[in-house]
Amino acid sequence: MRSGNPALKESTFLDLASGTVVQGDSQAMTLNGTINKTGVLLLLCVITAAFAWNQVEFTPEGPVGAAPYLWGGAIGGLVLALVTVFKKTWAPVTAPLYAIVEGFFLGAISAMYNQYFDGIVMQAVILTFGTLFALLFAYRSGLIKATENFKLGIVAATGGIFLVYLASMVLGFFGIQIPLIHESGIVGIGFSLFVVVIAALNLVLDFDFIETGVERGAPKYMEWYGAFGLLVTLVWLYVEFLRLLSKLQSR
Repeated sequence: MRSGNPALKESTFLDLASGTVVQGDSQAMTLNGTINKTGVLLLLCVITAAFAWNQVEFTPEGPVGAAPYLWGGAIGGLVLALVTVFKKTWAPVTAPLYAIVEGFFLGAISAMYNQYFDGIVMQAVILTFGTLFALLFAYRSGLIKATENFKLGIVAATGGIFLVYLASMVLGFFGIQIPLIHESGIVGIGFSLFVVVIAALNLVLDFDFIETGVERGAPKYMEWYGAFGLLVTLVWLYVEFLRLLSKLQSR
């Protein structure tokens, strides 16, 4: 089992508990339970995003008040994500905290994008959830199957994107920017389209991974962990849609 989402890796559902949890047990992971908890995380994320959005003010010199939510949310979200990945049993606590903190980041960055590109946030939200439901339908209907080669390809592409972003961030500290990919030219738009497609296809791997956990009778707390992993992918997809749309509108 592979997933491009680092929160949902191959060994996640293996040897999770000292005792055996069988499918149908009240203490076992269920699909409905995971869906409900995903809804809770999304609600928490939206609430804090709305709060952060309203704290950002815009002046002729630029946005004011966004930095604490932007950087605090990004760093806090990363820390909580790592804690959740390495301490899965803490997911019932850390997953909601991650959603709350990540909401601050999303609210701040969304307000900034919307200031420069009016209406872009609503477009990105519609595209994100439209993609989610379209791929969920395709997966459940069998139009898309998470075969081993499919998984391997998506994992490899996701790793490549991560390395590009990491290199871009490190070089940025020295005032160096990777040419073309962050610009609104053909190459930049093409790169963003590629990243959006890979982020979207990670949803298929997440669906497959969660379904596998349910089939194996994973412990109940894995519902929170599965919901957390899905939220991580949705946040990534939403941010990539913002980047793609901003490049298209800048042309």
